[in-house]
Amino acid sequence: MDTRSSQTISMLIWRSVGQAVIVAMLAGFVLPFIYGLVHHYQEKQQHIQQLASLMTVSASTANGADVVAEQVNILLKNEPSIQSIVFYSTSHPINDVNQSVNDWKNALFADTISFNCPVVSKPEALGRAWLNTPKSNQQLAADLSEGMSTLLVTDKLSGNNTLVGYINITMDVSVLRSHWFRSIIPLWLTTLILTIMSGIYIFRKLNWPVKDIEALNDVCGIVIKNAELEQLPIIPQRFNFHELIQIKKALTILFGRLQEAKQGYEMLAAFEQQLHNKDVSLDVQLHNFQSMITHELKTSLNAIVGGLQLLDYDSLTREQKDAVEIISNGSDKLVLSLDHIIQLNQIQKGQLKIHKNEFNPLQLISDLLTDFESVAQQKGLKLISNIHHLDYSLYGDSSKIQQILSILVSNAIKFTHTGQVVITSQLTHFDKSNRWRVSVKDTGIGIDRNHIEDIFNPFFQVDSSQTRQYEGSGVGLPVVKQMVQLMGAMIDVDSTLGSGTQFTLTLVMPNQQQSRQQRLLNGLVIIYYYNHETGALLSELEYLGATVICYQDAQQVMNEIRAQKVDMVMFAEDVLADKAELLAKLIRQHERKESGQRAMLIYWYPQHRARYVDSFEYGLKSAGVDYCHSTTYESKALSDLLKRWLLWT
Repeated sequence: MDTRSSQTISMLIWRSVGQAVIVAMLAGFVLPFIYGLVHHYQEKQQHIQQLASLMTVSASTANGADVVAEQVNILLKNEPSIQSIVFYSTSHPINDVNQSVNDWKNALFADTISFNCPVVSKPEALGRAWLNTPKSNQQLAADLSEGMSTLLVTDKLSGNNTLVGYINITMDVSVLRSHWFRSIIPLWLTTLILTIMSGIYIFRKLNWPVKDIEALNDVCGIVIKNAELEQLPIIPQRFNFHELIQIKKALTILFGRLQEAKQGYEMLAAFEQQLHNKDVSLDVQLHNFQSMITHELKTSLNAIVGGLQLLDYDSLTREQKDAVEIISNGSDKLVLSLDHIIQLNQIQKGQLKIHKNEFNPLQLISDLLTDFESVAQQKGLKLISNIHHLDYSLYGDSSKIQQILSILVSNAIKFTHTGQVVITSQLTHFDKSNRWRVSVKDTGIGIDRNHIEDIFNPFFQVDSSQTRQYEGSGVGLPVVKQMVQLMGAMIDVDSTLGSGTQFTLTLVMPNQQQSRQQRLLNGLVIIYYYNHETGALLSELEYLGATVICYQDAQQVMNEIRAQKVDMVMFAEDVLADKAELLAKLIRQHERKESGQRAMLIYWYPQHRARYVDSFEYGLKSAGVDYCHSTTYESKALSDLLKRWLLWT
């Protein structure tokens, strides 16, 4: 990941121009300085060597001392870089008389440099002091010309080239550098001013698009900071750069598309809300209708049953007794069907609660066999129990478990003509829980595998014809399914058409020791909002001591919150994030306006959606959800999470 900090374009341009100016100054001043100084030094050195050669020629002539003296005076006056000129006599040659090696080092770092020029012939009067009388340049040129002519005549006559000494000229390089630098300063200043002016001009030219980019950046900052912005601010563009015009146009188009998408989303949300309100209204009407019909039918049936009980059975004839028995059996079946419909309606409304108690599973199965033994004998069936565990106490809702097993045994007897119905009980002990598996297996007609999933739908009949052989309202197994989900249990079906069916109920319950322990959520009221299934999390919450109220409808959740104080609202893992977000907003609005109390909102999501949590967590927490967490089915893990969350609040 790139962790470098971002920088602005104007800063980049400033740095680039500044670096370019520095490089230009280095290239335009340092290099010409070195080259110019060395070149000036070489020219001055060559000039002085030529003058020294002329003086040696003058010194080699008769009466040359006076000429040389004049030349020296002129040189010392007009050449400030010459420090001294001396003559010393010697007849021995000096090796490496030219000391001008590495000119650039001498020009840059040396203080002085000396040149030795040999003098030949007789040294007459060279020992005198040099004259210091200044002469004009015209006189110096005449003297040097006359001296050179005399030397040529003398050499032709005598032919004598005897070494008599050397003229040593010492040049002050520091003075040479100082004079050269003073002469070059005006040119440097002119070049520096031109370079700076060029840099400013280039920066101003480059700064034109920067101003437009900064204006575009300001507008982008406004859009980022204002999530509810409905109109794009004006983007000022002083210079018509094609690329920036394209960016501005693209930003305008994208913002327009975003606004159109937002409007479409709002319309879709409003339409969804309308549909949801209609669904809620229809559900309420349906529930009210079911409640009314079941209440009226139950009232009428109670009157029939009560009337039958008032009859003097002993005074009736045999035909009357048979008629009363038929009416009594029909009313009992109708009362049972109505009870199942009422229970199914209560479960869908979330009005059916779990009431756990300590019970003996052996006694529960024994009571079940006692209730159905006579019915099985009348059909010539064997009712058998296979118990694979010792006597033990369990902790759960024994009444609902007995009702589930009663429905399963009743269906097994009803759909079995010959053979047997076997009830098998198995108990497995774990460290912190017990798993109880109870199966009801018959040798009846069986169920087509294509209809196994449909048998748990309300009012479903495999044989839907009016002349079907087996009576029933089709609400028994749906009640079983809803109760199993309410308790967080599981039910499996294995059936072969024509051979029989086996229903297996699996319940996970705490052991007796843990059931007596103090519970974390004791006294807390929790609303559990789910879509299709409550899941195993519900039983864990009840095990921790909470009073759990289950709802599938958001309006019922709001009605419950208005009716009483609710400590937590938990969204089950099968609830979509957008539905949870909408309900969370309604809850928080109600709390701010009316109740003044704040419930903890927790959204559970399945573990396979953990990788996508970033896509919905922000929206949920913005709506008021306190915590988003993957569903956990372990008591200790759930307990630790709730402890931490409760401490934070």
